[in-house]
Amino acid sequence: MKEKVLKPIPGMPILLGVIALYVFLVAFFFLGTVLEMPGLGFLGFLSFLVMLVAWIPLLGLKVLKPSEALVLTLFGEYYGTLKKEGFFWVHPFCTAVNPAAETQLNQSGDVKPDSKPKTTAPSKKISLKIMTLNNSRQKINDCLGNPVEIGIAVMWQVRDPVKAVFNVDNFKEFLSLQCDSALRNVVRLYPYDVSPNVDTTGDGIADEGSLRGSSEIVAARIRNEIQERVNQAGIEIVEARITYLAYAPEIAAAMLQRQQASAIIDARKLIVEGAVGMVEMALDRINENEFVTLDEERKAAMVSNLLVVLCGNHDAQPIVNTGSLY
Repeated sequence: MKEKVLKPIPGMPILLGVIALYVFLVAFFFLGTVLEMPGLGFLGFLSFLVMLVAWIPLLGLKVLKPSEALVLTLFGEYYGTLKKEGFFWVHPFCTAVNPAAETQLNQSGDVKPDSKPKTTAPSKKISLKIMTLNNSRQKINDCLGNPVEIGIAVMWQVRDPVKAVFNVDNFKEFLSLQCDSALRNVVRLYPYDVSPNVDTTGDGIADEGSLRGSSEIVAARIRNEIQERVNQAGIEIVEARITYLAYAPEIAAAMLQRQQASAIIDARKLIVEGAVGMVEMALDRINENEFVTLDEERKAAMVSNLLVVLCGNHDAQPIVNTGSLY
């Protein structure tokens, strides 16, 4: 359905005109009925009948703030959309439509579930502001089958109020469900951390994409996925961000041990590479200066001792040899 933006009549002249009409009607009613002036009795009775229906035009008065819209229907048919802020008058029998008026989500602009309920009827106005949706954390299996907990924040706004009202039953709930579905579809393509032989882009070549290391790419992919799903609801996804990412509690301890073991192996590898370089430098200096000659057995013993000293976790205990070299 194509949007039709209304050009409404200013509301202040209508309001003043109805007030002035009531003033004249009360005056005629008073003169003709209360004072019983001759010739005005019928006008007094007629003014009373007009007063019973003169308030109906007041039903068409609408007040809009900036970044708000009203989708109006007239006897079940789409009448038009009010988008301009101000005080206006439309057809008095128009009805504002907003199926999501009472929907409460964990987002900006909505009532929190633990707050006190409102005593007034919910507003039928549709906010055109950018709002943030914080869906609950989800437990999703990554591409390796490891359960991870992830949460996202989605910045969105209504671009087409007509599509938001008429194309879906409740555009807020529709957006929330599509966010959950898109998040699951994207997360299952990535490992939590970088893993070999994993293709996250679909080009058939293994890459280094991961939820932890490629958060910006993953967030952009989630945003595009959600946008494709909510186009029919007239909603624009401004941005999507990962707000929480962790292994599920049942495997968190095991994965922590795995990360610690990987860090220890990397550290040991660096220590061994450095120790081998230092031993090689020591042997080169000894051979270069020729202040002592070592056979292959003594070189092997020296290399072994140096590697033990350089690669050990604890300080070495020196042993002083006061005898001969052999």
